[in-house]
Amino acid sequence: MKIMKRLDWYIFRKYMGTFFFSISLLIVVVIVFDVSENIDSFIKNNASFKDVVLGYYIPFIPYFINLFIYLFTFISVIFFTSKMAGHTEIIAILSSGISFKRFLYPYITAAVILAMGSFYLGNFLIPKTDAVRREFKDKYIERLTKSSGSNIHVQIEKDVYVYVGNFDIKKKTAYRFSIEEFENNEMIYKLIADRAVYDTVGGKWKIVNYAERFIGEDEHLLKGKSKDTTLVLQPRDLYNIKEEFEEMNLLEINNHIKNLEMKGADNTLPYRIEKHKRIASPGAIIILTLIGAALSSRKVRGGMGLHLGIGIAITFSYILFMEFSRVFALSGVITPFLAAWLPNILFSVIGVYFLIKAPK
Repeated sequence: MKIMKRLDWYIFRKYMGTFFFSISLLIVVVIVFDVSENIDSFIKNNASFKDVVLGYYIPFIPYFINLFIYLFTFISVIFFTSKMAGHTEIIAILSSGISFKRFLYPYITAAVILAMGSFYLGNFLIPKTDAVRREFKDKYIERLTKSSGSNIHVQIEKDVYVYVGNFDIKKKTAYRFSIEEFENNEMIYKLIADRAVYDTVGGKWKIVNYAERFIGEDEHLLKGKSKDTTLVLQPRDLYNIKEEFEEMNLLEINNHIKNLEMKGADNTLPYRIEKHKRIASPGAIIILTLIGAALSSRKVRGGMGLHLGIGIAITFSYILFMEFSRVFALSGVITPFLAAWLPNILFSVIGVYFLIKAPK
């Protein structure tokens, strides 16, 4: 038992050490390439060295780690396991009476820890760091906040619609503003105003030069110069934010989906896909770890090079399959839940095959 614990720690340290060493090297390489690509934008927009480091590259690190964690867990497992197989260490371990199932324990332990870390990064830490990184990117590299153009239509509640001629993002002012409310497909209320200005302190809209028409048995018309009103409407509902879910944690995405559904909006699909993807993705680390351990534990003539080649092909196939699933979900062919979990299901079957073929 003591020998097995020592062996467990030996494999666990090799796994974690190889993973963090390889991902650290790649982070340095990627940052160097990213600096060379964006340095003109930094200089052109007068970004200070402090802003570049603290506002972009420090928040960039967690995002990058989580982006490539599947690839590098798999490569790390194949790298050190192939070396063990090449030095006949695995043959010696299995010949001592330890089963292959027991041999996989430290792999599973390390994979579960990395999966939990990935879940925390993707759902809670990265949304915070991405808010900082995206603010820097919007200011110095690429505009993430863009106008929705003219003639904007937004449903704010069931059977309640807002129409805006155009929206000034900086002034938070909606021009040619109107509200329409329906009941049983018949209009019962309409408001028309020259403009509506959002008060960021009070969280209210100030309607300027308005006319209200109440339609029904007691139909009447009211006019006024200005009034404050509370609407289930935020300025961000009137302009586009590129991939704004990157700044939302899992709970915020879930609440955002509920709010959109409550308003009767039909643009919840990207958020539901992102939600299920964040839940399902960490499971890929465990699946790919088991595939990597089973694949590279047998000593073959091609050695580590053959294992790495097959391993990289499998990893990129997984990533490609994830993207295909996402496209199918966006087009409505499959549900967001199935799109997120289908790659895991398929590669679990592949993993079972490799585990059956693994040396015993």
